[in-house]
Amino acid sequence: MFTGIVEEIGTVESIERGADGPQEADARLRVRGPLVVSDARLGDSICVSGVCLTVTELPGDGTFLADVMPETLRRSALADLGVSSPVNLERALPVGGRYGGHVVQGHVDGVGTILSRSPGPRWDDVEIGLAPELARYVAEKGSIAVSGISLTVTHVTDESFGVSLIPTTLEATTLGTLAPGARVNLEVDVLAKYTERLLSSAGVLR
Repeated sequence: MFTGIVEEIGTVESIERGADGPQEADARLRVRGPLVVSDARLGDSICVSGVCLTVTELPGDGTFLADVMPETLRRSALADLGVSSPVNLERALPVGGRYGGHVVQGHVDGVGTILSRSPGPRWDDVEIGLAPELARYVAEKGSIAVSGISLTVTHVTDESFGVSLIPTTLEATTLGTLAPGARVNLEVDVLAKYTERLLSSAGVLR
């Protein structure tokens, strides 16, 4: 479990694609992230731009390796990564750790697209498009994880939502440089999904 507070921007050092066709291929990522591997062990979870990945190798040079299954590549923006791509990194929350963001599982619900960004004096307002079936889980002033970053929703429509990025977010995450058209991983608030499920099971929602 994560909180959406990015600890460092890592860099993809290599990508090994599977031997199968492009629709079924898996991948192995080698990511440089000196901070997140400083106390990592094999089998640990690291959130890579919103996707929970398992550490499979620790070469000892400030990098870690992780396997990415075809399903993950199909359902996330990790498929867009190339060598030298920057990625947001966060270690799993330790017991007793501070909750600076919100509950983030690292399970991507969908891929959004940056529609526009409007720079302010010290911040950027960003509009992100999303599928209508995800929009119902997004609420104004609620939380959403965008590429692993816990953000507060400023407004929402049936096809998009807005966020405002403070200077720290612009400097310390990949959202500081993404241009309109870039794809981002989205994870809606898990509490909204469980609430809908409970109400549906109780017959409140039809």
